[in-house]
Amino acid sequence: MLVLFVPLAALAGWIIGRRGGERHSDSQVSKLSTTYFRGLNYLLNEQPDKAIELFLHIAELDKDTFETQVALGHLFRRRGEVDRAIRLHQALAQRPELTDAQKVQALSALGEDYMRSGLLDRAETVFADLARIDQRAPQALRHLIAIYQSERDWEKAIENASRFEAATGEPMGKLIAQFECELAARQRSAGDTEAARASLARAYAADPTSVRAGIAEGRLEAEAGRHAAAIRAFERAARHDPDYLPDILPMLQESYAQVGERSGARAFLAEMCEHYRGIAPVLALARMVEAEEGVGAARRYLAQQLKDRPSVRGEAALIDLTLADDADASSALHDLKHITDQLLVRNPSYRCNRCGFGARSHHWQCPSCKEWGTVKPLLNYAVV
Repeated sequence: MLVLFVPLAALAGWIIGRRGGERHSDSQVSKLSTTYFRGLNYLLNEQPDKAIELFLHIAELDKDTFETQVALGHLFRRRGEVDRAIRLHQALAQRPELTDAQKVQALSALGEDYMRSGLLDRAETVFADLARIDQRAPQALRHLIAIYQSERDWEKAIENASRFEAATGEPMGKLIAQFECELAARQRSAGDTEAARASLARAYAADPTSVRAGIAEGRLEAEAGRHAAAIRAFERAARHDPDYLPDILPMLQESYAQVGERSGARAFLAEMCEHYRGIAPVLALARMVEAEEGVGAARRYLAQQLKDRPSVRGEAALIDLTLADDADASSALHDLKHITDQLLVRNPSYRCNRCGFGARSHHWQCPSCKEWGTVKPLLNYAVV
């Protein structure tokens, strides 16, 4: 807590010294200095509540100390006293004598207060006004993007992300592609497949390697009965990021089955086995071997693969094949299968590679850190 107040103490001391040389009487400067040093003493003795009250007193003695007032508002917000911060920053923003830069600073602080308190409509109004002022447009646009994400207003989120990229040069394509995919998902649910296709096309334009756009396109093509096109979309998505292969494979294999493309399926799975260290393509290939060459061949293939990439799911599949291949297998194998199944139930299937959040189902936006596209299937627990 101490680190939150030391910058304020230093700022207050600097302001006192500066204003003492400008226009305050000796007695006024002395009174301010005494209060300042008492507040600093409270900070050093880890009594921040008493310190902030004294700094408030400094602000009251010299109401023209704009910087101190803004800093106090920030401290109130950090302490959870958002209503108090709002009142202080509102009063600052209404001062007629403020310079343009000070007006912008006060309004920006007020917008952040509104966001902290959940008053997103008010925050949106403040930041929309600020976005028209070039010197603070990027920060205001970033806040607007966050607001529109919370409100799931994807069109406005896209618009402001594009404006942010134009203003700063910072690439926003991957984020814009996620927003376009959100739009496509909404349009698909509403039955407007043409609008969904258009949104996905814009997602590809923003991020040509978008896995999510590829998966969504593959689903649309499969639902329309165009399975060859679906295969191309799913394969492209898997090649862009093999980590999503466990989610893609079931849909891809269904489209392979619809067109009778077994050789193409085996070739793609063999390719993925070389580029993806998880067990998903191995299990899929084992099932194809079982269908074409029998249980024994599948068991031998899987046992060999598990030597290089041990996996709980691979072990479970090998047990199933062993039970099917050997009718005299002891009850120990059944017990082992039961234990393996219990281990699988207790483990997450997905994890955010940014914050470590674990989940049993997939989220495009991490529920914990709110980053997009960071929640991926775990290598050893992914289901095909």
